[in-house]
Amino acid sequence: MFILASSSPRRKELLAKIVPSFTIVVPMVDESSLSFLSPKDLPAEESKLKAYAVASRYPGDEILACDTVVLLDGEALGKPKDAEEAKAMLKKESGRKQIVLSGYTYIGHGKEITRTVKTEVFFEDLSDALIEAYVATGSPLDKAGAYGIQDRFPLVKEIRGSFDNVMGLPTEDIKKALSFRE
Repeated sequence: MFILASSSPRRKELLAKIVPSFTIVVPMVDESSLSFLSPKDLPAEESKLKAYAVASRYPGDEILACDTVVLLDGEALGKPKDAEEAKAMLKKESGRKQIVLSGYTYIGHGKEITRTVKTEVFFEDLSDALIEAYVATGSPLDKAGAYGIQDRFPLVKEIRGSFDNVMGLPTEDIKKALSFRE
């Protein structure tokens, strides 16, 4: 059985593009135990923590876990706690480049693969009216960096790298890494 260790609906949607059948198991982990790590190391280590938490309950199955962080000037931008924080994050990101890092860990078939994928995201200059309208949709509140690249708002000018990575699961890299399964 192939298991996605995640509660993210976006990761479920993305994984379906490359793995035809899988089960979802939400990992029960304390991510604060990794707070000593630098933001650039967090995604890979958090994905490992999640993968091993699920693998301990389902030995012998294939496990895939992922974690994504948005970095602006080396600072991690998490999920905003409310609309005001979402507006502040979007104002900070306006007209600037950020880095999206997704770390993933695969455990199965006697292998462990842990990788981090980087995508550069360049924001448009965002008006206050656009930020207000976007935050009013509620969409930014459950997303790192307070935005979803897939949302129908003109926030992003350009990306360099994987679109799917910015959504939260670097499908192209995962597909290559798991090519031994075919």
